[in-house]
Amino acid sequence: MRKMASIATGLGLVGMLAGCGSTGINRARPDEFAVARQAPLVIPPDFSLVPPAPGTAPTSTANPNAQALDALFGGSAARSASETATLDAAGGDSSAAGIRSDVGDPGTAVVDKAGTTRDIVAAPEGDGQDARATTPTPKP
Repeated sequence: MRKMASIATGLGLVGMLAGCGSTGINRARPDEFAVARQAPLVIPPDFSLVPPAPGTAPTSTANPNAQALDALFGGSAARSASETATLDAAGGDSSAAGIRSDVGDPGTAVVDKAGTTRDIVAAPEGDGQDARATTPTPKP
């Protein structure tokens, strides 16, 4: 039995080794260096930019912040019908423009919930069988 297992293993190894030879599956692979040619870098013939003179003011008068906002949010481009409908449904015309300023204002009414909300969220899940009421301890 042991001799038969070693013969089977030997034949299996010979079969795998034969698959690597040229008589087995012929895998014609492309040459990875010849797949794509890259053209050499050249300067275009109409390259007519002149470097700025030292100490002169910049020639671009556009604000970079405005250019960035235009690139991100479309500038003065008209909104699509679906975007306009979504904004109207959300009350886009009636919303306060400076809501972040209003939230950070010291005059804004804020309710301090202390640890009650945190305790409710962190409470273990269950059917309420072990629930009990506790009285809060007064703060000194």
